[in-house]
Amino acid sequence: MCGFDHPILFTMDTFLMAILHGGQLERVATQFNIPRAQWLDLSTGIAPYSYPIPDIPAQAWQQLPHISSRLIAVAKVYYQAQHCWPVAGSQQLIEKLPQLWEKRLSASSKEMPCKHVYLPKVGYKEHQHAWQQAGYQLHFYQQRLPEVLAPNSVVVVINPNNPLTDQFTVAQLQALAERCQTQQALLVIDEAFADIFDADFSYVPHLSEAQQNVIVLRSFGKFFGLAGLRIGFVCSSQYWCEVIQENIGPWSVNGPALYIAEQALSDTAWQVKQQQRLQVQRHKMQQLLSEIWPMYRIESNALFMTLFTEYAPLIYQQLCQHAVYVRLTDEKNALRFGIADEKQLQKLQEVFMLSRKALSK
Repeated sequence: MCGFDHPILFTMDTFLMAILHGGQLERVATQFNIPRAQWLDLSTGIAPYSYPIPDIPAQAWQQLPHISSRLIAVAKVYYQAQHCWPVAGSQQLIEKLPQLWEKRLSASSKEMPCKHVYLPKVGYKEHQHAWQQAGYQLHFYQQRLPEVLAPNSVVVVINPNNPLTDQFTVAQLQALAERCQTQQALLVIDEAFADIFDADFSYVPHLSEAQQNVIVLRSFGKFFGLAGLRIGFVCSSQYWCEVIQENIGPWSVNGPALYIAEQALSDTAWQVKQQQRLQVQRHKMQQLLSEIWPMYRIESNALFMTLFTEYAPLIYQQLCQHAVYVRLTDEKNALRFGIADEKQLQKLQEVFMLSRKALSK
């Protein structure tokens, strides 16, 4: 019998939606009939400062991609991981995990268990889409991690949450990992924005071989400002790293991306500089938004900030009419702003000054 009682959780069995992300400037520019070149695009949580592209050796282009031991070594140091493996952006693994998890379950049980997944009610919707497409029953939580889990289920945690900025502590995640282990459940922790925090924020250093069913996803492109490379890392037990390596194919990540990631992950001086300037711009930008909208709540980190208001759709329209593109959340009750560099911040301030009366209504 597949019935399972989940108090205080929201359930949704057949919820389907078209997923809209930031970064769709071409569509928005066409919609508002403003040339693309005139837009200020703050719709993503990607750093406005990019790691400088080094001279890429010819063999990185000419030869089939090779994941070097040097790359794995520097990635282990950067993420403080015992085991990690590169993937073509964390999105690749998000799409692949339902298949890999069911493959593991079918190998260990003759009877396929009922399929349950626990997700943040507000968060990156690609997780929801992937598990829903695989036929899982969806259960939603938000500020409190689920305490009652179905056997062989899946729990997805986005830490920090995108777009809410909410965070869970390592202690909270350790307690959840223990509950998952008791129920033989899979715990997926999406740390796409974790690079901007101190090292002790991440769950990766606390992974152990005893935690066979915990997988941490790390993005590369957001903090290093190179989302177009399409590379990320999975940190987990040796078992899961081997499973992922076997199932994503031998040339999943292109050679230039592997080479650039190796240089960037080992460049500690640049990383410190990036942390400092992102924090500076974060404070400047939050001050500006607070001056324009002092009546609304603003939550922020060093890669994005979110303005919560019931007038979010109206403000979104007004900003777009002035060629400023931000992310209107799926719930239509907030706007997410990517962090602006100094030049972008100046343009944003000019737009606010020109339209302050309209934007303050």
